[in-house]
Amino acid sequence: MREHDMLEKEEIFSKVLRAGRRTYFFDVRATKADDYYITITESKKFTEEDGSFHFKKHKIYLYKEDFGAFKEILDEMTNFVLNNKGEEVISERHQKDFRKFFSERTEEAETVLVSESFTDISFDDI
Repeated sequence: MREHDMLEKEEIFSKVLRAGRRTYFFDVRATKADDYYITITESKKFTEEDGSFHFKKHKIYLYKEDFGAFKEILDEMTNFVLNNKGEEVISERHQKDFRKFFSERTEEAETVLVSESFTDISFDDI
């Protein structure tokens, strides 16, 4: 393999985000014309019953001409989620007492709904 071919496969700039069973790799790479683009790779670890494991990887290639629109939509989507659900993670995997928490919250909500929806009415008022 020629030296130039080897160089084009190397990352120019990289960052790694480890998030539980998932790892995200953000890499700046160079095209053959020596322009830059970004790859985002999600690697997820799967463990087999026998203790062995394997990784599944998904990759996105993001080119400069798409940066603006991609960033705009990503910002819009993340803001929507945070504005509507907050930053607290609520899920079975991330909260051991999720079912208890959800059950208590549902009971509280039902109690509030019942108490707020009922009004004392005197038949003398009719």
